[in-house]
Amino acid sequence: MLYATRAEVDLGAIRSNIEGVREAVGPDRAVLVAVKADAYGHGAVAVSRMIQASGCADWLGVATVPEALELRAAGITLPILKLSHCFPGAEMEAAIAADVVTACPSRDNADALQAAAEQVGRPARVHLKVDTGMARIGVPAGDAAALAAYVESLSLVRLEGAFTHMPVADTASQDAFTEEQVASFVRVAAQVQDALGRRLEHVHAANSGGVLGHSSSWLTMVRPGIMAYGYYPDASTPRTITLRQAMRWVTRVSFVKQVAAGTTVGYGRTWSSDEDRWIATMPVGYADGYNRLLSNRGRVLVGGASYPIAGRVCMDQTMIDVGPASEPCPVSVGDEVVLLGRSGDEVITTDEMAELLGTITYEVTCDIARRVERTYREA
Repeated sequence: MLYATRAEVDLGAIRSNIEGVREAVGPDRAVLVAVKADAYGHGAVAVSRMIQASGCADWLGVATVPEALELRAAGITLPILKLSHCFPGAEMEAAIAADVVTACPSRDNADALQAAAEQVGRPARVHLKVDTGMARIGVPAGDAAALAAYVESLSLVRLEGAFTHMPVADTASQDAFTEEQVASFVRVAAQVQDALGRRLEHVHAANSGGVLGHSSSWLTMVRPGIMAYGYYPDASTPRTITLRQAMRWVTRVSFVKQVAAGTTVGYGRTWSSDEDRWIATMPVGYADGYNRLLSNRGRVLVGGASYPIAGRVCMDQTMIDVGPASEPCPVSVGDEVVLLGRSGDEVITTDEMAELLGTITYEVTCDIARRVERTYREA
């Protein structure tokens, strides 16, 4: 391996998490796994290949057309839903040509899909996107039935489903809002199907929060995202399905030195030793996704022991305080350093890192840079 910093991804853990979803929602509901953002930093191609080979999910969800095309080029034939709509022209045409299902939130978008389908020479497949409280994209609930009827009238646009997105399904204190949102969408879906005079195969609302805490949102398909990778979306989300963290982020000690009392370490001279100390350096920094906000606050694990970050996280390197120089140095060049995951009896979770950063678990893994090689333990 040419770079010491890597992310170890346990595909077996991801499969187990998805199978937990399948067991919870039952065999009659389809499961769509969100693999957008490079599978939340875990590697979309490897994760999607595992899903396709094992059959643990039925659909994949992406955010961009290039994400979908990467999967198609890698031999993925599972249905793919782009969770937002396409811009007219090349983006829309590429999606249709690759048999990618897209969201349709408006009449203008439906007209553009018809024109793009004519250009490509094959029908566009769509799911109606309905806004029931996210206020991001989607047709207003009161206009959904009319839009569905209009889409149905287009010769080259195939309406196969309808969906919405829930903004606080993961937050227990806002359960009343979520339950009303689900009820609203159920009513809208019924109105849409009445307008069409037929049933839609895919009617879906449940993200990870919905899967874990709102069985009323399961409908005909569920869309687990962050939970597929072993992380709960919020501290207040019910732990109704046991999850296994799928990523372990590691590097190695690259340099060890003794510093005298009063020595400052790193950019800005924000850390100084109160006595003679051992300082170790590791080849990871904010260019790898190891956030600069962990400066003087984060910790790492070496040999099952926890050590604090000393000074500012640099672009490509970071220093750690490994103890007083009055004792033998407890680490050596080449020792494994765990940034995220377990070492002995110690563990650093994504929840811990997210709390330190004042953010969510999603951002922790999504921010791990492409230059950090992903290695895989097979399912």
